[in-house]
Amino acid sequence: MIKVLLADDQALVRAGFRALLDAQPDIEVVGEAGDGAAAVREAKRVRPDLILMDIRMPELDGLAATRQIAADPQLSGTRIVILSTFELDEYVFEALRGGASGFLVKHTEPVELIHAVRVVAGGEALLSPGVTRRLIAEFATRAKDPGPAPRLNALTDREREVMALVGAGLTNEEIAGRLVVSPATAKTHVSRTMVKLGARDRAQLVVFAYESGLVKPGWLD
Repeated sequence: MIKVLLADDQALVRAGFRALLDAQPDIEVVGEAGDGAAAVREAKRVRPDLILMDIRMPELDGLAATRQIAADPQLSGTRIVILSTFELDEYVFEALRGGASGFLVKHTEPVELIHAVRVVAGGEALLSPGVTRRLIAEFATRAKDPGPAPRLNALTDREREVMALVGAGLTNEEIAGRLVVSPATAKTHVSRTMVKLGARDRAQLVVFAYESGLVKPGWLD
């Protein structure tokens, strides 16, 4: 059973999500929060597998709440999906950097929301290739020039190559096709890269690929 916490300051939005998710045989909504501070408290209390976190909330916004939850060792098994009204929300990139595993726009189709919950709860990042490119490229162009990234020295040439393709939004299957290896081999390379860099999940690997200068906006277009 996938345990979900809903964090949104609109009660009607929470009610809609609860009705949809509780109707699934493998998903259970175990808590709700109307602001970021309450989300942090509830996360510690119910230890959810996944939190659907709105960005704009009173008292403590979703960005700050995400950072607090991601930094708590006791909540290392909790994944966070950011809810945004717009695809290119100025705070989404910061949320990914802070530990979120992906994001959804609030007008996402119900079937896509259910799929997203299952995917992220299963340990994958929710990063659509097209949206990833637009989102990361948009804010990477505003960021400062990347400085030295000594952690990259721990990677092999192939791992750097794989990391760059992850940063471009490619799936394991697409990476396998690009490098002419099996999907299992591509997955192994991605996993080893995450371990070496201490990345919480694939989403943080994407952010690090851009921030380190390994990938530049538009390079794969």
